[in-house]
Amino acid sequence: MEILKKPASGKKYKRNFSSVAMLTATIAAAVITVFVLLFLIGYILVNGLPYLEPEMFSLTYNSENASFMPAIINTVIMTGFSLIIAAPLGIFAAIYLAEYARRGNKIVGIVRTTAETLSGIPSIVYGLFGMLFFVTSLQLGYSLLAGAFTLSIMILPFIMRTTEEALKSVPDTYREGSLGLGAGKLRTTFKIVLPSAIHGILAGIILAIGRIIGETAALIYTAGTVPEVPENLLSSGRTLSVHMYILSKEGLHTNQAYATAVMLLITVLVINTLSAFAAKKIAKGRS
Repeated sequence: MEILKKPASGKKYKRNFSSVAMLTATIAAAVITVFVLLFLIGYILVNGLPYLEPEMFSLTYNSENASFMPAIINTVIMTGFSLIIAAPLGIFAAIYLAEYARRGNKIVGIVRTTAETLSGIPSIVYGLFGMLFFVTSLQLGYSLLAGAFTLSIMILPFIMRTTEEALKSVPDTYREGSLGLGAGKLRTTFKIVLPSAIHGILAGIILAIGRIIGETAALIYTAGTVPEVPENLLSSGRTLSVHMYILSKEGLHTNQAYATAVMLLITVLVINTLSAFAAKKIAKGRS
C-alpha cells in the first residue's frame, strides 16, 4: 500500500517498495562504512598503543629504539613543500579554466582530460618518473626535494579539479552583480568568487594532505629511506608511511610498525584538524 507524504515544500511524493529499498540500502552502506572505519581504528590502537615507548620519540634512530621522530619531521617537511609547489599552480590553473577560458574551448577540454588521466596513474609510476627525472636527470639525488616535486605532480590534478568545481559552484549572480557595479574581471575573481569558494578549495587541499602523508611507493624511489632528521632539502629521509613499510618489511620490528601506524593515524588527525581550523579562520576572515 502506497503512503502519500507531504513535505514542507508542499509537494507530495510516494513511498513505495523501491524507495524503501533504496533508503535501507543507503543506511546499510553508511553503517557498514562507519563500522569498517571504527574497526580499523580500533585494530590499530589495540595492536599499537602497548608498544608506544618513550625511546621511540628519540631524535636519533637506531635498531634498538626504531624511533619514528625523524619520520614525523620528514613528513611535516614533505607535506609543507609539496603544498607550496602544487597548491598555487592548481588554484591558478583552476581559476583560468573556470573564469577566463571560453566555454567549449578545445584546450580546456584537453587540460581537463589530461588532469583526469594523471589522477588515475598509479603512484609507483610517479615514483619511477621522479627517480628518472628528478633524481637522475636533474641530479637532485634521493632527497626530500625530489620527493616533494614528485608528490606535487601527484596532487596537482586533484587540487585543480576540486578548485574548479568549487569555483563553478559560485552563482553567476555574484559575478554579474560585481561586474555591474563596475568591478573588473580580476577584482571580481579575487574579491568575490574566490572568497565564496574558499570552503571547497580548502577541503580539496586537506584531502591532498591526506594523500601526501599516506604515500609510500613514490617516496621510496625519490626521497629514499634514510631514518634521520634531514640537514637540508637535498638530504634523504623517510616519512612515517615509508618508515612503517620498512619496519614491517624487515619483520624484526613488527610491534614498532604497529606503534608507527598509531602515530601515523594521530599525525593525520592532528594535521587535518589544524587544516580545518585554519580553513574556518580564513573563511571567517573573508566573510
